[in-house]
Amino acid sequence: MKKIANINKCKACLIVPVENQVRELDPKLLLACIAARRGFSVIIGSHREIDLHISSLPQGLYLNKSMTDRNLKMFRIMENLGHEILTWDEEALVHLPADTYYSRRLSPVAIRYNSRLFAWGEDNAELWRQYPDLPPDMPIHITGNPRSDMLRPDLRSFYEPEAEMLRKKYGNLILINTNFNHVNAFSPAQNLFRPVTMAGQRPKFGKAAVGMSREYAEGLRDHKQDILKAFRQMIPRLDQMFPDHVIIVRPHPTENQQIYIDIANDCKKVKVTNEGNVVPWLMAAEVVIHNGCTTGVEAYVMGVPAISYRAKINEEYDLGFYRLPNLISHQCFDMNELQETLAKIFKGELGAADGEERRALINHYLAPQEGSLACERIVDVIDSTLQTKPELVKPALNRKALGWSMATWRRFTRYIRKYLPGKHAPQEFHRHRYPGITLQELSMKIAKLQQVIEDRTILKTDQISDQIFVVGR
Repeated sequence: MKKIANINKCKACLIVPVENQVRELDPKLLLACIAARRGFSVIIGSHREIDLHISSLPQGLYLNKSMTDRNLKMFRIMENLGHEILTWDEEALVHLPADTYYSRRLSPVAIRYNSRLFAWGEDNAELWRQYPDLPPDMPIHITGNPRSDMLRPDLRSFYEPEAEMLRKKYGNLILINTNFNHVNAFSPAQNLFRPVTMAGQRPKFGKAAVGMSREYAEGLRDHKQDILKAFRQMIPRLDQMFPDHVIIVRPHPTENQQIYIDIANDCKKVKVTNEGNVVPWLMAAEVVIHNGCTTGVEAYVMGVPAISYRAKINEEYDLGFYRLPNLISHQCFDMNELQETLAKIFKGELGAADGEERRALINHYLAPQEGSLACERIVDVIDSTLQTKPELVKPALNRKALGWSMATWRRFTRYIRKYLPGKHAPQEFHRHRYPGITLQELSMKIAKLQQVIEDRTILKTDQISDQIFVVGR
């Protein structure tokens, strides 16, 4: 790994791992720009690569995205190496009911390795405050999330060239975002239940069911399968009903795309893609159709008409798990209603869903979209923390050696496991989730973000390892 120059001259080192590239990279680069402007050195790149090389990185503040039992090994490694862990939860905006969320997304042991939590909004903060095993002195900051920054009108110009290209390429565009990764995952072992090998066999939990009761997981599986069936019937019918529109199906980042590709092959104007961030697609679309998808929230914030297609109803999940995106969208319960609603939108008779109740709901879930950016609020918190303790506590040599050996062993076992059958996350899944970016492409994104936020700070970007970069002054 290439040595990082001038690391000792910076205020502190921020380590920002990116798991889903198309969803997370741009907003986290915005965070990197703002932090670097404030004097931080920011290490950013593939979550997998950063964790595998954590023992070679400078001691720093690690911006984490979950607090489950699966994080424990890395948390222990980072604690021994002297890193401080700060966390937001990527899944806490559209979240499971509290008890299921706690058992699935929070570990009473893992949460204690964190020094601060950053919440999407008041709902997220309340969810954490009510967690029985929340450490009594754990600071919770309602900052918003970098992803919500990219939805703001003053930042959308970052995506305008892409949006204009999509408008020219596709013309009238219907965007369908799916979120059936619980029953149509990239790899079968990632579903709520693993495939059975014998008739009559009781299926075992898959990765998606971790932390759920069997009853809740079975109900969710049945409901999601019903909705998926309804979507598979809906897509070709829309292709026939609206021949002047192109239908873009955008699967969840961890979904298997093949079933949609098969549908598209039998249609005239249906395309399937996960290309790029969802924001330019929303800017180019006349309407987005979903069921309980975070894209419904993003569309609402951006003022894009969104429809929750609820051809199959189960209020335990529709208003328990998926309450926010469903309630802030127009709701259609059959094809006739969907056709009529789409026709009104295309004629300009119906715009984005609105109203006082919806505005109150989004304000409860999402930190204010005016004033300081969420990225600025996050860096403000980190800055104020460093004023009370300018330097991270250096670990004792024996602990650092232990952390190094644990990290080395983890890296070795990961190397061996990729050649073994039965893994829930094969190599092609990692490439699908983080296909990679060149130093030149990353530098161009940073320059464009700086232009949008009118930041004239001269930043330097360097590549220190495969898919790991450093941004600083």
